[in-house]
Amino acid sequence: MKPARLRADVLAGLTTSFALVPECIAFALVAQLNPLMGLYGAFIICTLTALFGGRPGMVSGAAGSMAVVIVALVVQHGAQYLLATVLLGGLLMVAFGLLRLGKLIRMVPHPVMLGFVNGLAIVIALSQLEHFRHGEAWLSGNALYLMLGLVALTMAIVYLLPRLTRAVPPALVAILSVGLAVWLLDLPTHTLGDMADIAGGLPMFALPDIPWNLETLGIIAPYAILMALVGLLETLLTLNLTDEITGSRGYPDRECTALGAANVVSGLFGGMGGCAMIGQTMINLSSGGRGRLSGVVAGVMILLFVLFLSPLIERIPLAALVGVMFVVAQQTFAWASLRVLGKVPLNDALVIVAVTIVTVFTDLATAVLCGIVIAALNFAWQQARELYADSHLEADGSKLYRLHGTLFFASTTTFLNQFDPAGDPDQVVLDCRHLSFVDYSAIAALKTLRERYAKAGKHLRVLHLSERCKQLLKRAGVHQGE
Repeated sequence: MKPARLRADVLAGLTTSFALVPECIAFALVAQLNPLMGLYGAFIICTLTALFGGRPGMVSGAAGSMAVVIVALVVQHGAQYLLATVLLGGLLMVAFGLLRLGKLIRMVPHPVMLGFVNGLAIVIALSQLEHFRHGEAWLSGNALYLMLGLVALTMAIVYLLPRLTRAVPPALVAILSVGLAVWLLDLPTHTLGDMADIAGGLPMFALPDIPWNLETLGIIAPYAILMALVGLLETLLTLNLTDEITGSRGYPDRECTALGAANVVSGLFGGMGGCAMIGQTMINLSSGGRGRLSGVVAGVMILLFVLFLSPLIERIPLAALVGVMFVVAQQTFAWASLRVLGKVPLNDALVIVAVTIVTVFTDLATAVLCGIVIAALNFAWQQARELYADSHLEADGSKLYRLHGTLFFASTTTFLNQFDPAGDPDQVVLDCRHLSFVDYSAIAALKTLRERYAKAGKHLRVLHLSERCKQLLKRAGVHQGE
């Protein structure tokens, strides 16, 4: 590895580690867990996916999307059941990768991707507002003005420093500069230490202390499945985004397998479950991190913070980290999507807006599922509308229908409406040279059409069926009529 590349990855990983700590602590607190579980999970998952995953430069850790889905489990059954859930969820992720199902991400349309990115950018920004609270009350007076001033200073450094030099990541300079200013001036503002004490020892291997029986499996299985689905979905979408930003190609199946294995190890060493984190990935990429070393440095630094550097890390002002995350949210949001809303088809604009809104108010899995359903329904509607027929009378008095398009569940009504059994001559020919049969609804529609002509005392002859269509009709027991 070239020295310049090595240096860029190390600095990017260090910058990313600073941003990982408060996020992982916050997500652990959301899940009502010891913050060290979030930090251990971040160290293990970040390091292992960086080493063995399919997308260098992407950062994984104890993600908020994973924390939200397991809150109820922790409240009802405790942290040990969570660790068992992380184990099972990790095994499901490994199976997903080994079965090479990562290609399913191709089913996610581009408008859904835009909505996903925009929704997460808004979620990242809104999640920082919690740092403007002290207990149950919002900051006010001098405390609020100081917080806002430090956030603005951080953002200014991140935006302006690249105009002077690109030798070091601007986010790293901003965090260290604002932290040093707060320490030298003894400014009364919240720091990482106000969130939680992050000092601890090495994570220890231990099987979850639970009864290993079918009853336990019944408790953890639904959460494990949901955790695996959410984690895989966010990881694969972030992988696609990283591919676009870096102009290189990742390997989704390898990433899924590595992510699953990392979750299994995390569960065995007392850590939370996790997946790709888009905010931290954006920080890593914008700081110059492109190789595996950047993720390894980020993960290892988290462990060093816990073991040795907690007194220093706990002095970092939250305002500096909030400012960096606000910049990340601004850079993550696909602003170009706003300009094209009035230019793209209405259905695509609807998908972008819907996925964005649902991501903000519910969760990523629900949002992407809604987007895919909307896009699929629109595709079916458009395909159904494109089916049409040319017809004319032949010299022998018969009538020829030449169908164009795709015959499937959404287009069967349009297909049947092309014909006039009552008014057609006794001999009718259906030319299927340009017609594709897709599903059983298409076969049923052809069968219905034949029955209508038979009921009218007329004969329907079907020509030029493709071999695939012939096989479908043969399997369904429908006479082809050629």
